[in-house]
Amino acid sequence: MKARVKWVEQTLMVGESGSGHAVVMDGPPDFGGRNLGVRPMEMLLLGLGGCTQFDVVHILRKGRHQVTLCEVELEAERADTDPKVFTRIHVHFRLAGPGLTEKAVERAVRLSAEKYCSASIMLGQVVEISHDFELVAE
Repeated sequence: MKARVKWVEQTLMVGESGSGHAVVMDGPPDFGGRNLGVRPMEMLLLGLGGCTQFDVVHILRKGRHQVTLCEVELEAERADTDPKVFTRIHVHFRLAGPGLTEKAVERAVRLSAEKYCSASIMLGQVVEISHDFELVAE
């Protein structure tokens, strides 16, 4: 897997993935940015959310469960001083689907967190990550 990040100006960057997709990243105005894109640390958090969501939906579908909604809300705390690393991340899933059970969702979330989600497992080596979920009506 490869990626490239090109500096454009001030704190504006364009990242390009090895698969050819681009994303704009920028810094806050107090650091010379114009707020034109996500912050790099936000991108890291989004990557975690996307990785675990992919796993959970895949695991549920593989188990023949119909998923009609899966949203992941992430909340992270960061250190107060530099380097302002993540110190705690909470991952909250909101799911819906006909016949979807708490038991099936709990299993999928656990498998993602403990076995399949590369981002969760890697970040979990240095950050406290917690998970929960709720089943919602559409």
